[in-house]
Amino acid sequence: MAVDQKLEELMGLLGDFGRYQAFQFVLHLLAAVTAGLHMLSLVTVAAVPEHRCYIEAIDGAATPANSTTFSQLASYIPLDAHGELESCLMYDPLSPDNGTAISCSSYVYNNTYYQSSRTIEWNLVCDKRWMGALGQTIYMLGVFTGAVWLGGLADKIGRKKVFCWSALMQLILGVAVAFTPEYISFLVLRYLYGIFGSAGSYITGFVLTMELVGPSKRTPCGISFQGAFAGGIMLVAAWGALIPDRMILQVVYGLHGLLLVAHWWIMDESPRWLWMQGRKREAVNIVDRAVRMNGRGMNVDKEYYLVEDKTTFTEESGATSAGLGDLFKTPNLRKMTLNVCLCWFANSITYYGLSLSAGKLSGNPFLILFLMGLVEFPSYISISYLLDKLGRRSITSSLMIVGGICCIVAAYLTRGSTESTSIVMFGKLFIAGSFAVIYNYSAELFPTVVRNSAMGLGSMCARLAGALTPMITLLDSFDPKIPAVIFGVISLVSGTWVLFLPETMGKPMPQSLMDGENFGRGDTAFSSCMGRNKTHTEDFPPPQQMVPLRKNSR
Repeated sequence: MAVDQKLEELMGLLGDFGRYQAFQFVLHLLAAVTAGLHMLSLVTVAAVPEHRCYIEAIDGAATPANSTTFSQLASYIPLDAHGELESCLMYDPLSPDNGTAISCSSYVYNNTYYQSSRTIEWNLVCDKRWMGALGQTIYMLGVFTGAVWLGGLADKIGRKKVFCWSALMQLILGVAVAFTPEYISFLVLRYLYGIFGSAGSYITGFVLTMELVGPSKRTPCGISFQGAFAGGIMLVAAWGALIPDRMILQVVYGLHGLLLVAHWWIMDESPRWLWMQGRKREAVNIVDRAVRMNGRGMNVDKEYYLVEDKTTFTEESGATSAGLGDLFKTPNLRKMTLNVCLCWFANSITYYGLSLSAGKLSGNPFLILFLMGLVEFPSYISISYLLDKLGRRSITSSLMIVGGICCIVAAYLTRGSTESTSIVMFGKLFIAGSFAVIYNYSAELFPTVVRNSAMGLGSMCARLAGALTPMITLLDSFDPKIPAVIFGVISLVSGTWVLFLPETMGKPMPQSLMDGENFGRGDTAFSSCMGRNKTHTEDFPPPQQMVPLRKNSR
């Protein structure tokens, strides 16, 4: 079949995880930290504090704002259904009976936690609320674009080039966006920031790790990426609590790109990618250096791996030029691709849906955001132990279904109650776990020649969901339950459909398009339960029976 014996032998010399892989893994992992930080930077930089209409009779006087009483404000501002002051309405001062409510012309913001933000500067509240949501949507659309464009580019020109150029661009754009003077230029830079800030380096770094470590370490390494992303979220909260000025805060966020600048000199290209591109000498040299660094006490016979052997390969035309379109050309790959795309979409929309519910909890917003990152770690630790015991398919499906149920239940509980908070936190635990697994699952389902493209496509679907989430939340003006129910139902549907994907636990990663098409045919959760599961040994015969690939010309 299409598994290359010499490539597997070469990578086997490294072992599953030595000092070399550990060093490269840490370099890749830093991209996950910066991705999480950039993704949610707008939560603090464009924070929406509590607000009300500016009342000339009260706020224009010399009386300190914190000495104004509720009863005084209630004379000028109507109350909502919960007995609280309306955020966007005031009584018309020109009305004879002072009983007609009108929209605010200017606002007063609670500066207990936020001294400045884009929302405060541009009054992105009430009838301009959609403009604030659009800022996050535009960023997600940038990540969407980067996932597609940079994912395919990494399969063509190399993982390292895309990683390093993305690192440089996120540094430049992350700082530049802090100084944008008006809304349109802000949106343009946010879009470009999204392309490079949370797509290029993060996805490429993940793929680099998956192609470098051995099968026994893919799960903990893959889950570590999600933990590092959550660590980035926690950094957003920590810096936000320490730096009150939104411009300085955004500059600090952008400067985290400096963590990735040195990678051009100290990070290696993927040996697997180099080999599949016909650049065998470079791949062998990297492995030779890695074997010495791992101290395994062996030498790499370079001539053995570099010698031409026409019987070593099976013809597969166009392998080196495979791209995004090849994921849809054949039936089995197409079915898996569509299923995985929905899975990424559903995980993302439920993740952000539950995060949004948590964001509306009362209390210190920085502490809440920090805890929302911290609460993901127990899920990741559990997944690391269970994933190679229970399998990818069953865990992904179960966590998505439970997370979807939590999302729906939270919508029908009293906001801010102990029950609601508990459900939201549990839901975040489950959906964070499934979101982590889908990265590993996707990397193992698709062949090397299109793996980065597949990961990019999945991330694109996740970012499309992230882009839609802020807009869907605006539906709460009709009924507060609508957004959460939408998020939950999508998760339930996708969690059920995941059961039709093949299991990848303990199976060799496919290399060519032929491998990808033959991988896991007939293997579903239902065929497994009924004893008709076609095992992957039919797709990947024992090594001595494999018919290797012939070298592809470039």
